[in-house]
Amino acid sequence: MPHFHAVVWIDHREARVIHFNADDAEEKTVHPAHSSHHLHHKSGSPSGTHDKGEPAYFSNVVAALGEAKEFLVVGPSTAKTEFVTWLRGHSSPIAERLCGVEPMQQMSDGQVVAEARRFFKSADRMKTQRP
Repeated sequence: MPHFHAVVWIDHREARVIHFNADDAEEKTVHPAHSSHHLHHKSGSPSGTHDKGEPAYFSNVVAALGEAKEFLVVGPSTAKTEFVTWLRGHSSPIAERLCGVEPMQQMSDGQVVAEARRFFKSADRMKTQRP
């Protein structure tokens, strides 16, 4: 059975892209080219500016999303909002398939998928209630 939905769990060190349906899930992990150093959010990067995600990293996450018809972006840090901002500015066709952005701490793949299934079940129920 094909995977219609995907969830992206992302922080500055890795992105786990999980394609899933009601019975099955398949995960791909994407890492940035340059490993991120743990910096206090107010201290910024070594260059003196706030450390933002790498465009190449975000492009690789988009490639891992592939043909997902709907996807959710989750994560514990600002990386999720940085990714979504980049996505809306650089990859508009796939940005239209974004269904939500939610905060989520580090979890196992199974827990992430369970939360994403709950999100899409609720979102699907809301779609059917619209006039």
